[in-house]
Amino acid sequence: MTEPLTPDQLADRLGEIYVALGPVYRRVARLVEHDEQLSGLSVGVRNVLDQLRRGGDRTVPQLARAQDLSRQFTQRMVHEAREAEHVELRENPAHRRSSLVHLTPSGRAAIDGVHAREHELLRRVGGDLTRAELAGTLRVLHHMEQALIDIERGAGA
Repeated sequence: MTEPLTPDQLADRLGEIYVALGPVYRRVARLVEHDEQLSGLSVGVRNVLDQLRRGGDRTVPQLARAQDLSRQFTQRMVHEAREAEHVELRENPAHRRSSLVHLTPSGRAAIDGVHAREHELLRRVGGDLTRAELAGTLRVLHHMEQALIDIERGAGA
């Protein structure tokens, strides 16, 4: 039970995880879309605000890379958030041409409201899950993502 799986066993089990992720992802997407009506934040703007809430000021390229999104799309979301006065651009001492995107008090209040609603929903997850199980889940998902990144880059193809 604690020994590593063979490559074939691992492939079979990871396939089961990919199958399980599809419905979970689609259900989450529907809930996020529903919350969009409550919060007035598009999914893209919500993503930008959440990244800033979690990690502080970032550049558009940093925001885009963190979510594997195009810089152009991320720039549009930052522009939309700026028009709503949820973010402001600040001078970046490390790079003259790439401003830092900063969360405003209005943006903080908006994303805190979204986070509070999501927190209430996530509290409903049962199963007596442990820290170790969740750490293991995150570890597996990170390995799965890295393998996909490697495949996209041609390392595993």
